[in-house]
Amino acid sequence: MVHRFLEKIIKDRINTGKAIVLMGARQVGKTTLLKELFGWSGDSLWLNGDELDVQNLFENISSTRLKYICAGKKYLIIDEAQRIKDIGIKLKLVVDQLPDIQLIATGSSSFDLANEINEPLTGRKWEYKMYPLSFGEMVAHHGLMEEKRLIPHRLVYGYYPDVSNNPGREKEILKQLSDSYLYKDILMWEQIKKPEKLMKLLQAIAYQVGNQVSYSELGQMCQLDSKTVEKYVLLLEQCYVIFRLGSFSRNLRNELKSSKKIYFYDNGIRNAVIADFSFAENRSDIGALWENFIISERKKRLEYGLLWRNSWFWRTTDQKEIDYIEEGDGAIDSFEFKYNPLAKYKSPKLFLDNYPGSSFTLVTPDNIENFLLQKE
Repeated sequence: MVHRFLEKIIKDRINTGKAIVLMGARQVGKTTLLKELFGWSGDSLWLNGDELDVQNLFENISSTRLKYICAGKKYLIIDEAQRIKDIGIKLKLVVDQLPDIQLIATGSSSFDLANEINEPLTGRKWEYKMYPLSFGEMVAHHGLMEEKRLIPHRLVYGYYPDVSNNPGREKEILKQLSDSYLYKDILMWEQIKKPEKLMKLLQAIAYQVGNQVSYSELGQMCQLDSKTVEKYVLLLEQCYVIFRLGSFSRNLRNELKSSKKIYFYDNGIRNAVIADFSFAENRSDIGALWENFIISERKKRLEYGLLWRNSWFWRTTDQKEIDYIEEGDGAIDSFEFKYNPLAKYKSPKLFLDNYPGSSFTLVTPDNIENFLLQKE
């Protein structure tokens, strides 16, 4: 079994008097991780917010009823908590009235869960994001050399646990995920009345990976107005399907200031959306696949390493660009991503001259471990 990096982090937060909130897309392994930590023993009470009787239970719950329900338990685990109405108030009730119970809640859509818990649970929670398996977790599982050999496979099929654990069934599993399961929370939301347009938008975004995107252009492709596109993009981001990267701008007049790129949290989902699982060696979009892979993996590295960084891309009006910029602890670091280690590239002189002290690094499959594993 692949051990998740969040396991130790969550263990260290148990019995600290605060709720533990675990956010992440469906099927990334949240429940599996919690089973490893808390099991199905008599000490744990498991409730699933997707189930109607659990939703009804919490409709008018009181502290007295909660104490009877949780009698003799050390842990209360509520899966898919975003499906329970006014969940933030209910979680606060547990934390305040049952101090001897460790509360753990999971959610697959931050637009419901995070919005509802932030105010009621201010100062009362530890919140973490969980992603599909990471490069670092797989290296810890079976070694660096083995995982580097599998990079072409990961570029096509990604890291969802069920995908990684079932070689030969990747396409079937990814099809099920991309058809509807990942978007369950969005499609159930009352304002999403045209799911086919949502899928068209995802396909348009998939073909734009690595490029700047325009909401108006995406809207023209999908027959949606730009405001609807922006709303759908935000919802997809809040369900951990995609994420945005903004443009870095400080010193130069010709730096793009409000541009954005959109990436998928998982390469397998991106490829499932466009129904292209051809081998990495034969693909014309290998550069986009590599860029999506490396940036999404870096995002996991920062989250699990509890590293605080701001992230951007950089581009000027005369087409000078850098794939990825990070700023943290007063330092600015720039990175270029090339799948072919022998590909030609130019050091970004304009950027380095205008941001003294900044660094530049080329990241390829040959030195990927320095970018994704190195302790900082």
